[in-house]
Amino acid sequence: MDTGEHIDLHRLELRYASARLIDSRAVERLARSIDECGQLIPCIVVADAQQLVVVDGYRRIAALRRLGRDTARVEQWHCDLGQGLLNVLARSRSRPFAALEEALLLRELVSGLQLSQRELASRSGRDVSWVQRRLQLLVALPDPLLDAVRSGELSSWAATRIFAPLARANTEHAQRLLAAVHSTPLSTRELRLWFAHYQGAQQCVRERLVSHPRLFVDSVAARDEQRASQRLGAGPDGLALTDLRRLEGFLRHVRKRLLALSDPIPEPLALACARVGRAWRAVQCELTRLVHDDSDRDRQQRAHPEGPGPQRARDQPPAAAVA
Repeated sequence: MDTGEHIDLHRLELRYASARLIDSRAVERLARSIDECGQLIPCIVVADAQQLVVVDGYRRIAALRRLGRDTARVEQWHCDLGQGLLNVLARSRSRPFAALEEALLLRELVSGLQLSQRELASRSGRDVSWVQRRLQLLVALPDPLLDAVRSGELSSWAATRIFAPLARANTEHAQRLLAAVHSTPLSTRELRLWFAHYQGAQQCVRERLVSHPRLFVDSVAARDEQRASQRLGAGPDGLALTDLRRLEGFLRHVRKRLLALSDPIPEPLALACARVGRAWRAVQCELTRLVHDDSDRDRQQRAHPEGPGPQRARDQPPAAAVA
């Protein structure tokens, strides 16, 4: 087969479609580009048992089908199927792969072609630890989660950063959260907020969080909006009062921590103490200015607590007159 030859779509075997993530928006953008400019980048195939197996170009094929096309521009790699998949991992052609896509391809190579992790690493230009980290992504993700990621219902970030650790700790909660998100989707920011509260919550609260994640996110948004309105109504005086009350409690807490320390302290801690000391002296200066009304001191001098140095008395004649 010549490079760039057009092949009927029905002749292409999409054996590794399950190892790719579905992104409808990306396919739509690609379809518009192909409709305007044609298919610029060929799909990559490898011959295996008289079949042309697609190893790269699944989104291009989806875009061509959306446009109603019957053929695709194809480039054949003359190597075995395993090496073809490894070449795809080693080089990024039209787009970088998501971590989960790399993990799914590696699993196909391990389970389907019986390649070892060390062989995968050497033939793809990676190290063994990279292969292990990618495969570890799939350990805690049950099939429903993988299907949700592949279909585009769940982002790969949410799957690896939220659902994977949640599934390792509590599989039931991960499944219930997935069902809840399926009916009432949450954005990445909302899932991050939800998981932060889940990690610090008691078991009874976690049950409510898993059962009603959308209700929790909406309640937090309403609370934040109410607090913003209160801050706006309080003005600078009210905000300063709130901050000072918080600072008072935090200073008591910090003092207890400092009393438990003994010399010598580590250098990073010493530097932090010095920075906080400077910041506190500046705050203490403002507190003194606001609280104490020392009428015996000159107000102009009191406005400069660091002291301007020796000054001439106001009724003293100039130095030239004395001379």
